[in-house]
Amino acid sequence: MYTVAALYHFTRFADHAALRDPLLALCKSHGISGTLLLAPEGINGTIAGSRAGIDAVIAHIRALPGCAGLEWKESTATTPPFHRMKVRLKREIVTMGQPDVDPIAQGTGHYVDPADWNDLISAPDVAVIDTRNDYEVAIGTFDGAIDPQTKSFGEFPAWWEENKHRFHNKRIAMFCTGGIRCEKSTNFLMGQGVADVYHLKGGILKYLEDVPQEQSKWDGACFVFDARVSVGHGLSEGPHILCHACRRPLLPTDRDHPAYEEGVACHHCVDETTDADKARFRERQKQIALAKKRGTHHIGGL
Repeated sequence: MYTVAALYHFTRFADHAALRDPLLALCKSHGISGTLLLAPEGINGTIAGSRAGIDAVIAHIRALPGCAGLEWKESTATTPPFHRMKVRLKREIVTMGQPDVDPIAQGTGHYVDPADWNDLISAPDVAVIDTRNDYEVAIGTFDGAIDPQTKSFGEFPAWWEENKHRFHNKRIAMFCTGGIRCEKSTNFLMGQGVADVYHLKGGILKYLEDVPQEQSKWDGACFVFDARVSVGHGLSEGPHILCHACRRPLLPTDRDHPAYEEGVACHHCVDETTDADKARFRERQKQIALAKKRGTHHIGGL
């Protein structure tokens, strides 16, 4: 059993690049895999490994400047969720592309604990907005939530500008997978003059962990960015698989669709790629299969 830790923390790093090599070396020494992003505004990512290894990495991160208050969410996986360890340097730990958005200096919306979320989103004067990407929303969301149908988080400000008239005199409740996008989206709305903005503390993952299924207003599964693809209540592994061509989540029954070809196309993307693309994907899939037969891992597979 692998321990999976999803984490983020906003803080000011004077030299985030200097933190990369020691962090990467520690992760590798403990057999940790996954991805961590370092930026001047903080750290974000998901890692997996042994209990002892995760504890060591979390302790290291909490010792970084301004990270003593780091919170993280844990779940488990029966197979390795990642096959490599990457520590990347970025301009933002979650890309919104709005230089005036600053949750560190300007604050965020009101945090709402999972235990109080149902009451909030059931109120008639509350509009609930899902800040995730369209393919994530497609497999699960909260009852009655608005889907902005964005393909990336950077599209959210434009969507708000086009739709803000719909939310006059409404309180806004926002949510995302682990909470990080809402740190920025709620700050953005505050900067747009929205008075009452709320977001789910710990995100969907914390809600699914804490709220019993019989009391839940969540419908479907939650997309996660690792080999599990999705999780459900209790953070149990979900039923979804991933299309290795377009990276969208699929149900096992989607493999019966005429458009499905493993690693090459699914019903979502079959018309989005060229014949040359598909030929390249077939060659990649062939190499993945050969590597699996040899008992090794091909870099192109999860």
